[in-house]
Amino acid sequence: MDYAVTVEGVSKSFGPIRAVEDVTLSVPFGQTFGLLGPSGCGKTTLIRLILGLLSPAGGSVTVLGERMPSRRTMRDIGYMPQSTALYEDLTLAENVGFFGSLYGLSSGEGVEDVVRLMELAERIHSPVRTLSGGMRQRASLACALVHRPRLLLLDEPTVGLDPRLRANFWRYFRQLNQQGVTIIASTHVMDEAEHCHRLVLMREGRLLVEGTPTELRQNVNASTLDEAFLTYAEGRG
Repeated sequence: MDYAVTVEGVSKSFGPIRAVEDVTLSVPFGQTFGLLGPSGCGKTTLIRLILGLLSPAGGSVTVLGERMPSRRTMRDIGYMPQSTALYEDLTLAENVGFFGSLYGLSSGEGVEDVVRLMELAERIHSPVRTLSGGMRQRASLACALVHRPRLLLLDEPTVGLDPRLRANFWRYFRQLNQQGVTIIASTHVMDEAEHCHRLVLMREGRLLVEGTPTELRQNVNASTLDEAFLTYAEGRG
């Protein structure tokens, strides 16, 4: 396998809305690959197409050498949705354990380790409804990591987090890269995209351009990714 993820000519519509249009990209192993663009540009739909939760109208998606959807490959993928999919009346430990069981882990396997990693050990037996927004974000990430995936898909993972927690998240993502984990993360926050090895700028379901953050800025003589995005969006890049 040359790439962890390969998307070739993928399109997806919802009625008259063209959510993703003729998208092609390749994600190298062990890197963080960013999907950058405003809300509604197709980032979430593209992530769900990569996961195999949606079927493309055209094109194909290959993940870890398998054409998606693939039940076998899903065991190697962790997914953190934009809206946390936690059970309010269950404790943090019960939530993480439940998601671990979906991937074939035995009862409680890996729960304490990943909860401690997310700095939530003191709340491990607390019902999720009692956790703050930032704690829920960390709990959601714990659920995505408990089975030690090779590929991690994160949809707006730092929404609502304070600057310290955002910095901690991105620091941890880089540690995962160093362990060989590939990450695809969506964001609409331009300065967060600076943490990605490579990224694509998206608008109205299409990819505008791909490259490293430095390349995307330098190619249009922009000082920030915000400025670069506007240049590419206006067709001047």
